[in-house]
Amino acid sequence: MDTNTNVIEVTDLRRVYGGGFEAVRGISFSVARGEVFALLGTNGAGKTSTVELLEGLARPAGGRVRVLGHDPHAERAVVRPRTGVMLQEGGFPSELTVAETARMWAGCVSGARPPLEALELVGLARRSDVRVKQLSGGERRRLDLALALLGRPEVLFLDEPTTGLDAEGRRDTWELVRALRDAGTTVLLTTHYLEEAEGLADRLAILHEGRIAARGTPAEVTAAQPSRISFELPEGYFVGDLPPLGELGVLAHEVDGRVVRLRTRELQRAATRVLGWAEAAGVELRRLDVRSASLEEAFLGIAERMQAEGTQAEEKVA
Repeated sequence: MDTNTNVIEVTDLRRVYGGGFEAVRGISFSVARGEVFALLGTNGAGKTSTVELLEGLARPAGGRVRVLGHDPHAERAVVRPRTGVMLQEGGFPSELTVAETARMWAGCVSGARPPLEALELVGLARRSDVRVKQLSGGERRRLDLALALLGRPEVLFLDEPTTGLDAEGRRDTWELVRALRDAGTTVLLTTHYLEEAEGLADRLAILHEGRIAARGTPAEVTAAQPSRISFELPEGYFVGDLPPLGELGVLAHEVDGRVVRLRTRELQRAATRVLGWAEAAGVELRRLDVRSASLEEAFLGIAERMQAEGTQAEEKVA
């Protein structure tokens, strides 16, 4: 592995739990230095199971994992000081204050940054004298993140980092993640917030039942889904009055009253033709909405496709 390029390498990774349940089914991906990589998927897709293997918390049932050029499980003592981990849920002594918790954790970290500095990064400095049990759920997530940053990690694992945060807290966390990336930190995150993945991730992978269903940049993943054009037809006009939909590259359309929705993979050409038709006809298309597919639409489309393929496979077996 070229450690100047990729700091995480995953090859044919598998994880099997007791009873033979295969949570991760032979996935492969890499993460470059200074990159934000997102793992997406519904509950049970295998996100956390994968991240735990990358963190060295368990040994893979098959395949190979390398973090910073090392096996994170077999060489944990080498890898762990260079990584930061923010779990889905942290457990802190409830009677300690925020500052006491940070100091305690700093004592377990090699080359730790000053605890107050870590608290300032996540906006908790002013709450340093408050007991952990008095923190809100969002503030506890901020404390989780502060502790993950104490060791100035080269690789940062964030498992659902903004769960429980309000809009301002989520935005502040996004800005911090971007700043860490710009400073050279490699970030691997899982999230249920697709807007978060779309805004933060340089690349992503969508997991479905332990397999990678799609991967690439957010733009590449969304480009695989049709764009949409919707508008309200003027009175006296019907879908048949539009230019031939096949010539517009329209894959599907639906009509709801006077509202027409078109799905196309050739958004610019279709939009230009529709607007040109309206101009020539001297009509106004009200409620006009032209947009590319969102990551949410891509995610749902992939989930529906994978579910349909699974159903078809089960029917063939039956």
